[in-house]
Amino acid sequence: MVLQSSNLNRATSPSPVSTASLIFPLASQNFSKTCSALKQFTLSVTNRLSSIHHDSLFVQQVADHYKLPLIANERCGSWYIPPERKAGSAYFKSTDGHQGQWSFSTRRLNLQVLEVVGQHRGCIIVDSTRRGKSMPDALSKTIPIWCAVMNQLLFGEQGQDIRLHTPTTVVAPSEQSQIESRLHGFISDAKVSDAPPNLFQTNKVDIHQRLQIDTSILRQRLSGPLRPFFVTPDHPFPNLPSQAQLPYHPVVCLTSSHRVYGAENSEDNYIQGAGDDSESWSQGLTPALFWRHKNTLMSATNTELPSLIALLVTGEQADVQSQHTAATLITPASSIWIGSNGSIDSDAWDAVVCCSCTDPFTDLQAKNQAMSTERQPKVLHISIPQGKIGSRALRTHLHLLAPFLQPILESNTSEDATKPLKILFTCPTGIDLAIGTALVALCLFFDDDGNRPNSLKRRDENEEVQTDRETPRVRTKIDKLLIRRRLAWITTAKPDARPSRETLQAVNTCLIGR
Repeated sequence: MVLQSSNLNRATSPSPVSTASLIFPLASQNFSKTCSALKQFTLSVTNRLSSIHHDSLFVQQVADHYKLPLIANERCGSWYIPPERKAGSAYFKSTDGHQGQWSFSTRRLNLQVLEVVGQHRGCIIVDSTRRGKSMPDALSKTIPIWCAVMNQLLFGEQGQDIRLHTPTTVVAPSEQSQIESRLHGFISDAKVSDAPPNLFQTNKVDIHQRLQIDTSILRQRLSGPLRPFFVTPDHPFPNLPSQAQLPYHPVVCLTSSHRVYGAENSEDNYIQGAGDDSESWSQGLTPALFWRHKNTLMSATNTELPSLIALLVTGEQADVQSQHTAATLITPASSIWIGSNGSIDSDAWDAVVCCSCTDPFTDLQAKNQAMSTERQPKVLHISIPQGKIGSRALRTHLHLLAPFLQPILESNTSEDATKPLKILFTCPTGIDLAIGTALVALCLFFDDDGNRPNSLKRRDENEEVQTDRETPRVRTKIDKLLIRRRLAWITTAKPDARPSRETLQAVNTCLIGR
């Protein structure tokens, strides 16, 4: 009977339905707010900058150990490298190394890395990743794929070690095998798929025939293939023989941050991959600005830091607008230049195509830096903002390029051929919207040798003649291959070019099917 009474009491007593029933409601709310505040403090800008500085010391230690130059894999890598020690930038995307999505990008060939490797017999590429991984996919897979493809293209017939090398602690044998099965396809992407067969050679055509890159020059820079090695703070450095004894060029893939296990606040305010996704936390601060004012920023408190960053960013923007920046000539074309809006501070241009919210010529006149009236350039101002919004808006303005540029190019008569036109394409950064507008011009008005064919007259019977003013009078068929070839010209001449996916989609929409 006692047992029955006990069961009866349990059956009639109310059971808790939520955590709030067990904890006083006010205490529950305070606990949630406390956890949120702790996480916000742990991920504060102060802790991020402190973690970046901590990791940068390790990066410099590795560079001193191997005596190799540092290359930043943008956009994260530059946070960890002092500017005076940075030998260059690379653009290897982690998405090209994601499981099942392995790829070799023909949009980002990163040929500038080969130049650094050739000069120093190797390099160190710096990147990082956020909590949960020991190494970013860009280092563990994208760069090994790139090395394997480049080795095959440059040294495939010399019997050297051109295998795919990945970190065994990160890439499982099954994934390694799957990537290897796709390498042939990646190599074919950099070669002509419809090349005519040859009785004495296999149907393998160098990358210069597809993307028009001179591989003979690249081979001259390198004495052997590329071999990736992998370094993290959690593992000892791999030993390398002296460079004179190496039959390859080491490409050290350096992960700057050590792996954090557990929650963000489990490592005494240390943040793994603190420099990653800087747009979400930097408040406009850039790596260059951080290193220039590192001591001031590191000594500021949490409450002082936002206003200090805002002050530095405002001053930086004013300095950039007032400074002249050099433009880059896109070879083999002799007329196309790309730069930021600061490149307009000169009267050396015959024409300027500017993508910017504000008219830079108005800004120049306001600063009493107007161009000489003797040689005012013809100007096409495309008023669009930066970022994705501007890239999407670009597709509605690209049709203006052909009627603007065609009469300028046609006015350069044969008597003036010894002095090529100088046409400048700009945007605030010089690496996105300006790339898109210049790419359209290169596709529409220049042949595969970088020439303007006979002042835009008919070259052969297979070419189309345009008579309306919204399309050029002469062009060959434009397809994705032609666009990739012209983009390869740009990325080779200007390695920091980073056209967004939206910008390139705008170019494709404008050109393909015309």
